[in-house]
Amino acid sequence: MVPERGDPARPQRTAEFSVEVDGKRVVAKPGQTVAAVLMTIGRTSWHSTRQHGKPRGLFCGIGVCFDCLLVVNEVPDVRACQRVVAPGDVIRTQHGAELGGDS
Repeated sequence: MVPERGDPARPQRTAEFSVEVDGKRVVAKPGQTVAAVLMTIGRTSWHSTRQHGKPRGLFCGIGVCFDCLLVVNEVPDVRACQRVVAPGDVIRTQHGAELGGDS
């Protein structure tokens, strides 16, 4: 038997929620990674290459290259492709290596 729409046995989708990205409120969906949220708002780069300063964002997308590091809730070095967003998350661009929560 297939559950009907509105059937309490059918899992309901959780509503969208907001997170903060570099000081701006953006909408996120349950289950999205930080990288997915950034790409949804058109943000494809969030740091630059060491040698030439060219824009860089998501590279491997599977957590191997550590090229998508951001600060999430004052925790530095969070891999955007691995971290699932939660309501109220505060995400900011990470500039270089950051140690601890001092920013």
